[in-house]
Amino acid sequence: MFRTNLLLCSALFMIAAPAARSATTTEKISNQKVAVTEVTLDPGETAPLPVSRPVMLVFFTGGAVEFASTHGDTRSQSVQRGDTLFQPAGEGSIENVGSSKLSFVQTEFLTEGSPETWGMTGLSPNYKMIVENRFARAYDIKIPAQTFEPLHTHHDRVVVCLSGAQLEHILPNGEKQPSTLKTGEVTWRLGATHVGHNLGQTDLWVIAIEPK
Repeated sequence: MFRTNLLLCSALFMIAAPAARSATTTEKISNQKVAVTEVTLDPGETAPLPVSRPVMLVFFTGGAVEFASTHGDTRSQSVQRGDTLFQPAGEGSIENVGSSKLSFVQTEFLTEGSPETWGMTGLSPNYKMIVENRFARAYDIKIPAQTFEPLHTHHDRVVVCLSGAQLEHILPNGEKQPSTLKTGEVTWRLGATHVGHNLGQTDLWVIAIEPK
């Protein structure tokens, strides 16, 4: 009788206990240089970070996060939309410790990188450099509606669009290429030299990440 009651109680507990929630992840880009995913965490949810590879995180939403290393250390900080954080190898996980849903793009670097420093070489002077290290160069791009950028050069890059716009690229030979981006789009673009033209009615805001 005791065993029967115990089994019945265990079964009822399993039915009543809520299922463990897991982060929502969507693969965006996969090539020889990077693996890019979009991650969404509800409050209290945790997502693992690659242990053996560094990553760059670009936040679509603001909130509060806690990073836990593989050694058990924790670090909490607040983030805002557009914040871009480099996390070295060895970070174990990221947890949403805020009260609202958190969404970010995670770029994992698959190569050993390069000690070469690019700085602002080739870039438009209105870009804002965020971080550069042996793995990547990341910078903030804003192009107001109905304006042009000067001629500039990009390396192959991950583009995370925070505010979309109708765009075209004007090549040195005068050729025009459509280049429109939508808000929330994450894409891979090859290196090129061009003039950027925002011919729409909305301001463009993107984060570009160039792996080395």
